[in-house]
Order: sequence, then structure tokens, then C-alpha cells
Amino acid sequence: WEWGHRVYGALVLPGLDDTLAALLRMTGDGLVGPALAETAVHALTGWLIGVGAGVILGTLAGLRDEVRAALQPVAIILLGIPAIAWVVMALLWFGGDWAVIFTIAVATSPLVFAAAVEGARSLDGGLIRMAQVYRVPFGARILNMHAPHMASHLFPALATTLAMAWKVAIMAELLAGAGGIGDGIAGARARIDTSEIMAWIVVVACVLVVVD
Repeated sequence: WEWGHRVYGALVLPGLDDTLAALLRMTGDGLVGPALAETAVHALTGWLIGVGAGVILGTLAGLRDEVRAALQPVAIILLGIPAIAWVVMALLWFGGDWAVIFTIAVATSPLVFAAAVEGARSLDGGLIRMAQVYRVPFGARILNMHAPHMASHLFPALATTLAMAWKVAIMAELLAGAGGIGDGIAGARARIDTSEIMAWIVVVACVLVVVD
């Protein structure tokens, strides 16, 4: 970082001291906290919607071949469409906060869907039949068999998509002008204030480390 600053100058890459000064100034002005909270609301709302849709549809697809045949091509297509394209379309359809939330949901749900499909399909059929023969209560089967097995497949997807939700939220906010950290970066870009841009990037990186 320091080498890049010395070689290319503050306009291209501000130094660590300038970035820290900008971060302290932004925090003192009360910009960081509200922007962070707004981005968190966008990211978590979109992520929860995407996770809910992915888990429900993925579980159904894993249990029923005809559902999987219908939904898996759709999930593959959704995975191939870049998030930036969804932002543009969502701005036309919804605008504002819901454009950000929709983009996050549609970007994260296919990954969760794939994990849920694999989790539902890979549970040992012999174990299920044994539980049926010994008349294990349905609630106990869900709690002690299905849930732990599904969790082992879903957890990596949930962790990955949660980090993705933050990044997509900031990108969508930047383009949609929907507040949050993305809006702060857009404002700093308009003023060509690279120190402030780097300060926002530091905030994002710290949040991702904490979330991870």
C-alpha cells in the first residue's frame, strides 16, 4: 500500500495516514454508523430472502426429481447472470431500497439452492428406512437426522453468500443511490476524494473480517 502511494501519488492511491484521517473525520461527522446500519439492513434482508427461497426450493428439488428437473436449469441461468445486470433491471422494476434487496436475493439464492439440493439428495436412504421401521417420531427425525445433515451442506453456502450479500449491497447502493456505504463511495467518487473512498473500503474490509 505504502509503495503504491509513493510511486503513484495520493490521487491514485492515498497513503495510510490520509486514509486514517479521512476515516476519523467521517466517523466524527456521523457518516460511518448510519451508512453501515443501512447497508447491513439491505444486505441482511436480501440475504434472508435469498436463503429462505434457496433452502425451501432446494430441499423440494432434492426430494422430488420432477421439481429438480424444473428448477435446476433456472438456478444455473440465474448463476450465470452478473449481479450488475440485475441492479439495472431492478432499478427499472422497483427502484430505491428494494432494487438493492432484490439484487442481493437473486444473486445469493442459486448458491443456497444448490447446497440444499445436494443436502436433501445425499441423506442415507437406509437411515431413513430404518427410522421409519422403528417408528422414530417425525419431529425427532427432522431434528436429529435431516437438520444436522442439511446444515453440513448449507453452512459453507450460507457463509459465502453472507459475504457476497455485503459486496452486492454496496455495488447496488452505489448505482441505485439507495444510501448506505455504496452511496458514500459514490459521493466520494464524484468529489474525486480517493482518501474517503479508501476509508470506506477499509470499513467494508473490517466488516467482512468480523462477519467471517
